[in-house]
Amino acid sequence: MSTTLDTPTFLSPPKEVVGAPGWFNTLRGNSAETYSSLPEPSRKMENWRFGNLKKAKIDGFSPAGELNNIDDLDCNQLEEIAAKFIFANGDLVSEESYDLPEGVICLPLEQALTQHGDLVEKHFMKVGAKLGSEKIAALHGAQAGSGLFVFVPKNVKVDLPIEIFHWVGGDHASIFPHTLVIAGEGAEVKVIDYFQSADAETTLTVAMSDLVGEESAKLDYVAVQNVNRQSKFIQLNSISVSKEARVKNFILNLGADWARNESYSSLVGEGAHSDMLSVNIPFGEQEYDQRTFQHHVSRGAYSDLLYKNSLYDKAKTVFSGLIFVDEGAHDTDAYQTCRNLFMSDEAEANSMPGLEINADQVKCSHGSTSSQVSEEEIFYLQARGINARQAKQLIARGFSVDVIERLEDEAIEEMLLAFVDGKFASELS
Repeated sequence: MSTTLDTPTFLSPPKEVVGAPGWFNTLRGNSAETYSSLPEPSRKMENWRFGNLKKAKIDGFSPAGELNNIDDLDCNQLEEIAAKFIFANGDLVSEESYDLPEGVICLPLEQALTQHGDLVEKHFMKVGAKLGSEKIAALHGAQAGSGLFVFVPKNVKVDLPIEIFHWVGGDHASIFPHTLVIAGEGAEVKVIDYFQSADAETTLTVAMSDLVGEESAKLDYVAVQNVNRQSKFIQLNSISVSKEARVKNFILNLGADWARNESYSSLVGEGAHSDMLSVNIPFGEQEYDQRTFQHHVSRGAYSDLLYKNSLYDKAKTVFSGLIFVDEGAHDTDAYQTCRNLFMSDEAEANSMPGLEINADQVKCSHGSTSSQVSEEEIFYLQARGINARQAKQLIARGFSVDVIERLEDEAIEEMLLAFVDGKFASELS
């Protein structure tokens, strides 16, 4: 039996992007029609197995209005950055740039559409959603207009991260941020998206990112999801990795009542390297649903997925991932690991790793492990004066650290661990 996704009020025409090229307006119109025509998610759909269709309902939300309390928003995370953009309910409220290298384009999406429309068109929503949320992706396309566009030209290195803050607030308000990052041949860049709540109201965030690493490029993308516990969050990631390029995609899930992440990584060049990383720490009855696809198109490419879940109380996680090796993609080297650590007897983790190989001379492995927190470890810490609750926190923190360290950036790692510690402080105080 399917759960009805009633037509949301935000399918009315979105705010016009003045000066946008014709292709963009056509995309929004076609996306609205696609949303209306696509079937609703149901239990019969493989990509919604174990998914909570009741929590996935997105009816009752409407376009976010103006956010008034913007002066109270905390947008101080990293001390050294290349640029910072702050969006409140989809509106750009602040932007700062600090000596970005010559040739780098770092603009709000609305400006990029008018000034660099052809460049944006080349990669904007070209892959779309392929892991179950096609209908939701169409809704995003119909409402697109807010977000950031980053282009780093050939052999240019942006030494410091670019930060993007997305704040949402208001009763049943919805936002649709989009991040498009293109790292040109031999270029290097790091981009961080923060998704947070400005108040305690129930909201909906439907975010998308298009990440493109051209030949020999290095692109790191970090998403921090920390909206409030009443809200819903969806993020759809499309990753394209060309010859000898390396793209890291990291997701930290802390907030939201229900969150769904879909990440599709295409290794389209020989020697391409894709890292797919995620840390998830749900409490209470929070549910995190993550679907991934490692698509090896070219030979000699390497992909490594490592997702870790620390589950408390009655929390639930779903992981479904597939390594797919095309014909001719010989010498593929691919790994997929999902690890679940139960901090209570009532938590639930569903893991479905998968592998399909259509080439020769490959090294591929996939698997999932689930275990209760070790009583011996807790006893060891208690013997040193640490209470049981704090002991569990230290164990869960340590369980997550090796994923975060894969980013190989001390400042970003410290920032992410500060978010993790903040979650523990609020939940275990």
